[in-house]
Amino acid sequence: MQAKPFELFPDAASSIAGSVDGLYAYMVLVSAFFSLLIAVLIIYFAVKYRRKDDHVPLPVDEHSIGGMILEIVWSVIPLGLSLVMFAWGASIFFTESKPPADAMEVFVTGKQWMWKIQHNEGAREINELHIPINRDIKLTMTSEDVIHDFYVPAFRTKADVLPGKYTTEWFRPTKVGEYHIFCAEYCGTKHSGMIGTVYVMTEPDYNKWLAAGSGEGSMAEQGQALFNQLGCGNCHASAFNKNLGRCPNLNGLFGTTVDLKDGTKTRMDETYIRESVLYPQSKIVAGYDDIMPTFKGLVTEDGLLKLVEYVKSMGTKNGAQMSAPPLATETSATDAKTGTPAKAGAAKTSAAPAVNVNRPGNQ
Repeated sequence: MQAKPFELFPDAASSIAGSVDGLYAYMVLVSAFFSLLIAVLIIYFAVKYRRKDDHVPLPVDEHSIGGMILEIVWSVIPLGLSLVMFAWGASIFFTESKPPADAMEVFVTGKQWMWKIQHNEGAREINELHIPINRDIKLTMTSEDVIHDFYVPAFRTKADVLPGKYTTEWFRPTKVGEYHIFCAEYCGTKHSGMIGTVYVMTEPDYNKWLAAGSGEGSMAEQGQALFNQLGCGNCHASAFNKNLGRCPNLNGLFGTTVDLKDGTKTRMDETYIRESVLYPQSKIVAGYDDIMPTFKGLVTEDGLLKLVEYVKSMGTKNGAQMSAPPLATETSATDAKTGTPAKAGAAKTSAAPAVNVNRPGNQ
């Protein structure tokens, strides 16, 4: 990134930057006006009513109409100005906290001290983010270690990146150029070096950059490979193996409300999928036994994001579905002796998925 001359404010390069700058300017002007007004009045009254002799003035009637009007005025006006700040700020907050449904999704993993970024199409980056201009961009973010904060001053957006949880941030870039990424949460000795660059490109340039990707397939395709490598297809129904009964059918499940064994409900979203992979006994779906083993320590945060994308590709409550060819490693769950589909409620010893990775204790 080329060095730029000193600027009081960073570039305003997103659709929401103007609203944030407007609110900031309003707050600064209101604060400056009343600070100067109060300072001037203090000096004026200190000079005008300074003590000149030993004469003690008569007490002022505390219940005068003029005094009451003055009290009301200097209470109502600041209240009104503060409510404008609140309403304006709340409007910006609600806009920033709800990404558009059709936003282009990018996945960010914070790690001491770098940003690992993955695109849905499979391209991966370190401390760089390439995006097209005039497109809504949604970042789904998590951390591998401590709390970080993904901050792009030019876009006027920032959000905490938390370990063990997914957070989101979105923006619509409006200017082609290069913009700084900072970590805005102290995260260790090299916190100040946890920086990066956002490259906002024209649509043709972005498509050209995307075409030179990793060549490993899309996030959903990589997630499907991991899904089968871990043996998940032995128990879970997927887009191409629909008649299993040992674990919930994942087709079209994303975005729905799931009934749990303890009588509560939860939403099938990114956080729920992550928790089910790492802590499967924490929220068991009603009608199923707790037969799923934990994959904690076997799946990285990047791998979890790929699994999430694969489950999302099986369909949502709105019916959207992305097709992908079945992999040779996916197997149908049938009884080894009869060849018939396995029944729900099978014993834990027979229903555990055949994981083809080295699990701790299974050497």
